[in-house]
Amino acid sequence: MRLLLVRHGQTPSNVDFLLDTAVPGPGLTALGERQAAALPEALADEDIEALYASTLVRTQLTAMPLATARGLDVLVRDGIRELTAGDLEMLSGDTEQGALYMKTVFAWAAGDTALRMPGGESGAEALARYDAVVAEAAGSGAGTVAMVSHGAAIRMWTAARADNVDVAFAAARPLDNTGVVILEGSPADGWKALTWAGATVAASGDSGPAGRPVGEPA
Repeated sequence: MRLLLVRHGQTPSNVDFLLDTAVPGPGLTALGERQAAALPEALADEDIEALYASTLVRTQLTAMPLATARGLDVLVRDGIRELTAGDLEMLSGDTEQGALYMKTVFAWAAGDTALRMPGGESGAEALARYDAVVAEAAGSGAGTVAMVSHGAAIRMWTAARADNVDVAFAAARPLDNTGVVILEGSPADGWKALTWAGATVAASGDSGPAGRPVGEPA
């Protein structure tokens, strides 16, 4: 299966750099609406057969123009929502406490899945819910699936599950609003990242560290 993980369009909380992870969450800014409207053209070459969004309003609003253009239903699933911030909810991402959120996220991706977000979920719980939606999509028989999800969740899941993306790569590359990570594989056989925000990702074992875009200097 070809799996497109799409970050939602810009929200007011993105502008203010806040850890806003609770359901239902805010809608899109005017820029976010334009970003969502541009998705059908940006993904014009992708033969998308199924379209998912999380339970947060911003992902569903982002998915709607693509759904309309392709004649697809938006399948809403809680499993691909943002990683719960718990006690860190609505704190600024540029504070020490805010930085703890991403530190925890990438500890999960590195394998410390028993670690729990302060007042929130564990890495094992977060990966299990995301894995379940991916497994559902793979089991549907669709050749190409798009999931409109969230930046931290996409980066964590890809670093944990893609054979050719490591934590250092994902941690160093925030995903812009409506940025896309494209993977190929299956739950049984594993996953390989093909592109990250438009840059080709080197296969594991190619020259350079796993996860370095082809042609990128060390």
